[in-house]
Amino acid sequence: MPFSASWHTLLDHAEELPSDATLLTPLSRNPFRLTDVQEHRILIAYRDDEGTVPLQREQFETLLQRVQDAQAGFELDRLPPDTEPYATVLSLHPRFELDDREGTLTATETPTSSPLVAAHEVASETTDRDEPDIPVYADALLLIDALERHDPTDLDGMDTPALVNLYTLLSDVQRNANDLRQAVRGLLLDRLHHDQPVSGQYGSVQRTARRNRSLKDDEEVLALLEDAGIDRERVTTVDSSKVDDALAVTELAESDVYDITESEYVRKAEVDEERKETRLQGLKDQLAATDENTEELQQEIEELEARIDDLTSFESGTTFHTSSKG
Repeated sequence: MPFSASWHTLLDHAEELPSDATLLTPLSRNPFRLTDVQEHRILIAYRDDEGTVPLQREQFETLLQRVQDAQAGFELDRLPPDTEPYATVLSLHPRFELDDREGTLTATETPTSSPLVAAHEVASETTDRDEPDIPVYADALLLIDALERHDPTDLDGMDTPALVNLYTLLSDVQRNANDLRQAVRGLLLDRLHHDQPVSGQYGSVQRTARRNRSLKDDEEVLALLEDAGIDRERVTTVDSSKVDDALAVTELAESDVYDITESEYVRKAEVDEERKETRLQGLKDQLAATDENTEELQQEIEELEARIDDLTSFESGTTFHTSSKG
């Protein structure tokens, strides 16, 4: 099919979108909307930015060709900077399938719909949500409750049981969050390429390499250095700093005396504190408006906690035996 036919099909589907439709970029999840559909370009506007951004027909043609050439699907992290919206908009075409989980855009013979287009984002945010069944979620809610009950800026003013509770919850959140972070890191390593940061709503990450080295067998290192004219006494302890000094005056390669390995990891490259604060305030406002009977609900929670405390309270052995004699 010639590109002109695909282009006009794409324009037709773009024009059919509701005016309040929200689209998301596939990697950074930045929300945007279509403001105008023209013969040679499509205009978009990001939610938090003023003005519009033109998406040119020629760029769509280039992307379409790359997608068709990629038999296993075009990997979205190969997109040049600032071109993510092209992938989302192209996925409006029924013959192009965007898989945001696998990070691919694929030509298909089966008509599909884009997973990154919502009729209205506000409606999706007000629907019922499922609470994730993971430890860090429950611990985080308990920690939030503890922080609301006690002033964390006045730790000296807290009584000992409150400090114990806070410390316990902080430890649990840290441990469980780290477990989840490592699981997420493992998936990101499969999706990120070196020197190409990928942005999300709250920040960005990039893949980089950490170089590790460890000395080989002591006798092997000493023999190599002696053959190179370095007295054994100079590096008898095989201290890495001494070995490095010796390497500087010999023709030995670093790999001759070190076992060198590289490990991949994801490091935090940037944090958007302003966006985090804006989202946090929105969550606070949403929670504040969730239930008009907040005070009644809080009283019920306190009564339930008191009952749990009575059932699980600990009595010393002295107290127990004293009461059992009566």
